[in-house]
Amino acid sequence: MDKNIFTRNEKLAEKVIKGLESRNMSGYYAASSEEALAKALELIPKGASVTMGGCMSAREIGLVDALKTEDYNFIDRDNYEDKRAAMLMAYDADVFLASANAMTEDGVIVNIDGNANRVSAIAQGPKKVIFIVGMNKICDDVDGAMKRARNVAAPVNAQRFDINTPCNKTGSCMNCKSPDTICCQILITRFSRHPGRIHVILVNDSLGY
Repeated sequence: MDKNIFTRNEKLAEKVIKGLESRNMSGYYAASSEEALAKALELIPKGASVTMGGCMSAREIGLVDALKTEDYNFIDRDNYEDKRAAMLMAYDADVFLASANAMTEDGVIVNIDGNANRVSAIAQGPKKVIFIVGMNKICDDVDGAMKRARNVAAPVNAQRFDINTPCNKTGSCMNCKSPDTICCQILITRFSRHPGRIHVILVNDSLGY
């Protein structure tokens, strides 16, 4: 990464963390994926039950592989024939791993979901939610975050899974009502009523979509 961009991200992360703290959420800065992994494992007690939605960022920093050991009870829904049962386990988990489709500079988190298992677990259920967020996800404001979620994250994910939506073909949001749309629910997390529940690790890297 260019040195100037790295420094800019570092300074911007300070602002985002202050915004998170004002919203009763905890923020941390990691200069690298290795530092992000270490911080995440510091926040997850040994023996904890851990699950996740479709969090590419957690995979990219090596967190998922680290949790697939006897030290943790990692609930991997890919190993369950009954996907619904695996998803329901998330609501009673000690820790839920997530990322953000976008975040604002003052700490508001935006996520769009198709099945709602991810956004519903972020909103309520698991005792602790840990976000892994690359600095590429940071936007000026909620309007910018919504535009990023709908015009960057959603089309890329539709293309990744080859879902039959207009954004798969055009590369941008068409505000569709396609039966296959992955933009069914939008969650804006602007405050946490429960102190110590939401933790955001900002990584000075480009992670996820």
